[in-house]
Amino acid sequence: MTESLPPSTAKPLNLSTKLAYGAGDLGPGMTANLMAFSLLYFLTNVAGLNPAIASLAVLIGKVWDGVNDPIVGFLSDRTQSDKGRRHSWMIWGSVPFGLAFFFMWLVPDWSPMLKFIYYAAVVVIFDTAYTAVNLPYAALTAELTKDYDERTELTTFRLSFSLFGAVSVLALGLVLSLLIPNAQQQYVVLGLLCSVIAVLALHWCIWGTMNRARLLGLMDVAELDLDTSGDLPLTQQIAIAFRNRPFLFVVGIYLFSWLGLQVTAAVIPFYVVNWMRLDSYFPAALTVQGTAIGMIFICNILSKRVGKRGLYFMGVGSWILVQSGLFFLQPNQVGLMYFLCVLVSFGVATTYLVPWAMLPDVIELDELQTGQRREGVFYAFMSLLQKVGLALGIFCVGVALSAAGFVEATPGQPIPAQPDSALLAIRVAIGPFPTVCLILGMILVYFYPITREVHEEILLKLRARREQQDQDE
Repeated sequence: MTESLPPSTAKPLNLSTKLAYGAGDLGPGMTANLMAFSLLYFLTNVAGLNPAIASLAVLIGKVWDGVNDPIVGFLSDRTQSDKGRRHSWMIWGSVPFGLAFFFMWLVPDWSPMLKFIYYAAVVVIFDTAYTAVNLPYAALTAELTKDYDERTELTTFRLSFSLFGAVSVLALGLVLSLLIPNAQQQYVVLGLLCSVIAVLALHWCIWGTMNRARLLGLMDVAELDLDTSGDLPLTQQIAIAFRNRPFLFVVGIYLFSWLGLQVTAAVIPFYVVNWMRLDSYFPAALTVQGTAIGMIFICNILSKRVGKRGLYFMGVGSWILVQSGLFFLQPNQVGLMYFLCVLVSFGVATTYLVPWAMLPDVIELDELQTGQRREGVFYAFMSLLQKVGLALGIFCVGVALSAAGFVEATPGQPIPAQPDSALLAIRVAIGPFPTVCLILGMILVYFYPITREVHEEILLKLRARREQQDQDE
């Protein structure tokens, strides 16, 4: 057995360990992004489900996902294994994670009701396996180092791999759409490749970080410096979070922003294929997602100059104008569509960045008011909102299309022509509906109480308190 070292005397993380850790989020980045852009489109235009029924199958999975998060978190905190409590969950969950994702893109030759049951079950199994590997993976940072800067560096590697996975899956979908004419076969191959890559990347992470965690002796419960507030009952955690007034603003900002974003992502395939009459939606989705990654760095620079509120008004304000343009766009204006996809990426990057950048300010205010650091409570609730936004976005689009008379495809047959009512619903979902969500987000940002000056005052008071505590000791 390897002898553990005190964290303070451990060697700095080497590049191979950092790369291995980052690889753990490659698969989740690929799978989550493909589901956001493609799942509802696949279930209706390839598998042949009614849009409302298809979106209900996704919603069931996401509701269960919100339930299984605290369960997996509780159990993984208390797991005892020679492989480590985090690594053991990742080992056992990786293969079901890959298999469930692959089965999600198959089209069984069953009745619509049996298909609904099949996809709902597969989504539930996938979301359970996703949580089983991704939640312990997220907690793995604390088991690899206790150094503040190294933890930040690990998070950077993780985000880089996640974003690379999100973009690469769309690029892979574009290549397959050009090579394989049959849509059903495209998704089978795409699902298989993503599943294999995801499982291999997870095992790279597992076996590339296990020795480091064992060396530091941070694989046991007693050794970890974790926020124990996560062990509180769920109702008490919610009560803690909702006593923080600025957090309520961040919740609203994030929910409206994420809902607008997910509705846009879910409807882009229908807009491109059914309204713009193009063969593949992957180029448009790749344009939005790929450009948004570069825009995140620009947003970070702008935030330092104009503040978080100023950045939100700039990014979301421009996004609203672009969304309006998409509503009025005509099928022969393909070049203008791609230009608007580039422009919309600024707003997309803003909604990714600003709410998460506001959250640490809220946590520091909570520390000033209560004397405790409770990151776990706030981050867990934001993660839940992320899943709620995804589920609601897909569900809203599915129900709207069904109500408008959208004609689902017959598996193996060409995509049917849509009635004018369905085409109008698609245009409303790409334009006015996200616009309303984004305007509500802007209203909340306007009244958000933690300005740059207020935040500086919070930090001064916290510093004074800590200095007083040091003197008392």
